Amino acid sequence: MNPGSVLCPGCRLPLPVTLPGTAQFIPCPACERSLQVEVFPALARPAAPARAGEAVLEAGVSSCFYHDQKKAEVACEACGRFLCALCHIDFNGRRLCPSCLQSGQTRGIIPTLEAQRVVWDTAALTLCIAPVVLVVSWPLTFLTAPTALGLAIYSFFRPGSLVRRSRLRACLAMLASLVQIAVWVAALLAGWHRGTAAPGQ
Repeated sequence: MNPGSVLCPGCRLPLPVTLPGTAQFIPCPACERSLQVEVFPALARPAAPARAGEAVLEAGVSSCFYHDQKKAEVACEACGRFLCALCHIDFNGRRLCPSCLQSGQTRGIIPTLEAQRVVWDTAALTLCIAPVVLVVSWPLTFLTAPTALGLAIYSFFRPGSLVRRSRLRACLAMLASLVQIAVWVAALLAGWHRGTAAPGQ
């Protein structure tokens, strides 16, 4: 393994790491910071060489849409363009060209290709907390609490963050919105009770 492949996060100079797969405490020889380094064995594995497209050597052979000197191997399953080994992308069992993959992402026509998601549980928790933190906005909880409760419940049926995490935010949003709703119900009942008790006095 090349020791220069692992760099110190402080001075960016190579660390003398020799045993992949084990956690090691290594002082940086340059800046003398004490670091815990764990290197995955894949770092020591040589990278597989990329496959280049074959050159067109005979007449009547189709060439790649993007590289006219390279032999076409497959056709894009979305647009039909001929593609060489360098250009076709295997995605979810389909062979696509770079243009179709990019347009599928921007237009949302490839549902499995996601770069971002709405994190509904975070939105619900923010909707609960923001009016409480901004004290002048407390009356808004009359509207935001039921909305936050709905978003928190909705988040259980929607895909979560692209980074796997717990449902703690959704549970906290539900709890906070239920407390706010309970406060409003208690306040409305107390006001109604005072209103009905006043004529009798």
